[in-house]
Amino acid sequence: MVNSKLIAVLITIVFFYFTVSSTAKPSALVQQIKQQSQEQDKEPFVGVNIGTDVSNLLSAKDLVSFLQVQKISHVRLYDANPDILKALANTKVRVIVSVPNNQLLAIGSSNTTAASWINRNVVAYYPETFITHIGVGDEVLTTVPSSAPLLLPAIQSLYSALVAANLHTQIKVSTPHAASIVLDTFPPSQAYFNQSLISVLAPLLQFLSKTESPLMMNLYPYYVFMENKGVVPLDTSLFKSLTPSKEMVDPNTLLHYTNVLDAMIDAAYVSMKNLNVTNVSVLVTESGWPSKGDSKEPYATIDNADTYNSNLIKHVIDQSGTPLHPEITSSVFIYELFNEDLRSPPVSEANWGLFNSNSTPVYLLHVSGSGTFLANDTTNQTYCIAMDGVDLKTLQSALDWACGAGRANCSEIQPGESCYQPNNVKNHASFAFDSYYQKEGKAPGSCDFKGVAMITTTDPSQGSCVFPGSKKVVHKTRAVVNSTEVSSGADRLELFTFHTSHITATTIVFCISLFIPFGITR
Repeated sequence: MVNSKLIAVLITIVFFYFTVSSTAKPSALVQQIKQQSQEQDKEPFVGVNIGTDVSNLLSAKDLVSFLQVQKISHVRLYDANPDILKALANTKVRVIVSVPNNQLLAIGSSNTTAASWINRNVVAYYPETFITHIGVGDEVLTTVPSSAPLLLPAIQSLYSALVAANLHTQIKVSTPHAASIVLDTFPPSQAYFNQSLISVLAPLLQFLSKTESPLMMNLYPYYVFMENKGVVPLDTSLFKSLTPSKEMVDPNTLLHYTNVLDAMIDAAYVSMKNLNVTNVSVLVTESGWPSKGDSKEPYATIDNADTYNSNLIKHVIDQSGTPLHPEITSSVFIYELFNEDLRSPPVSEANWGLFNSNSTPVYLLHVSGSGTFLANDTTNQTYCIAMDGVDLKTLQSALDWACGAGRANCSEIQPGESCYQPNNVKNHASFAFDSYYQKEGKAPGSCDFKGVAMITTTDPSQGSCVFPGSKKVVHKTRAVVNSTEVSSGADRLELFTFHTSHITATTIVFCISLFIPFGITR
């Protein structure tokens, strides 16, 4: 006999659900997102830029699942892609949406057009999709200077539309600038804005100050290094540890700079101070390092890209600030999430991504201890390989020793085996060196071989040739990569997060029906 009291209770729950859900505006989830956003963004963060010049780009749903698997909580879009914004709803991922340069004329010339843009691309999604900033154009002052007079009017019109929607305190409006708007970056104490841009920058900075919005800057130590080889050391550009004697010293402030990015950020602060603006923070909307280049870009390598981005993440999460402002750590958006393989030459343009278009890592970052950003963390996963450009006789001698007295496992580089090709001394030596290095537990001095070997964090495995160091993490790596191939992994996890706003009447009626057939008795 069915318990009539139990059914009565369940029906009461259904009635209560409809009563509460019809009056709960906004939902508890929305309120939670707002509160967490206000709290979390007080801390510096690392986000990623998402460019879409990618062949076989993931669907919006799969892209968002990929972001969740990789623990990426902040993204910047170069437009306001409706599919992505819709897919980001209720994920708590914070988003910068952008006005493309080709829309500045319309928005800067018409308040009505600006209001329509806000309604269509912001109000339609917020707060379920957590939009935090609007980037108006991209490097407008330096790439499309003819549009410079429209920049501030466009920003002001969009801000007015946010005020009308009562969103101006939650969503900030700014515009990303190229690093070249700042001249004489080093020493930072002597930096200043390009004087030809002051007529736009001065009122823009006053607007940013008044609205508590950041100065958005695209800062690339890679380009600083390439344009100043011989003057700017590579190690300083890559955040590598320096002895005090190798640190850059500002002669006017005597502040020591251990990396180029900090100097670029402080140069921006000094430039703003020269215009009497001291309460605007710097948000780095782009920074990164290419993993591949043409013959004129020899420093665009996987190892350098891995080193730069890994150290950049650590630098931000460590919250050490800059020499001029140790109390302020700028948040940074890495350029970029995917290799944009459809971009035009040079080769480096298509190789800034952390991941390939099929969502496999271009390289495996080593960011352990730096928060939860990115799942493809391989700290302490190092390999020993042959160096480039070394004497082949010395290399052959080292290979012979490793496979002989060194007792490295060289079976995989024998004819017909998986690592025999390419059949040359360098590749065979790399495999043998890594075998010895792993066998010795990566002990100090086990990757030297008379100076012809080097340690790398980039997995040298290719195709069916799996290096000894990889075998220990191959299952872990595959789990990370494969979890991005299907969106269901993240979705299944979400099913166990119960929010009242997600429970439908159908669900509750279904739950009631489960009890009845089984004859719940007294």
